[in-house]
Amino acid sequence: MKITGLVEIEAITDVTCDVCGSSTRMAAGSYQYGTLQAHWGYGSDHDGQRFEVHLCEHCFFQTLAYVKQERRVQHLFNDEPFAESADLGLVDRDDYFQGPHHR
Repeated sequence: MKITGLVEIEAITDVTCDVCGSSTRMAAGSYQYGTLQAHWGYGSDHDGQRFEVHLCEHCFFQTLAYVKQERRVQHLFNDEPFAESADLGLVDRDDYFQGPHHR
């Protein structure tokens, strides 16, 4: 026997960028955003704190450019040669279906 009834569920209706406030919803109904996250553990200055920041594509790459610049500045006066990487943080290429990462 099937028993039916009205069930109220909570669902994501939008994901907005935490920097510029724009929606990350695409025309097809999916969302395209990057996430900056941290969970600080025992012994850190922020023990027990969790962070999650959602970024639209533009703001994500602006933030990544800032991190790369900071990385260059931190190594500016090192005696050892510093190998810059244009792919800082890049895990995979051409992963159109978000498959499992083998790294």
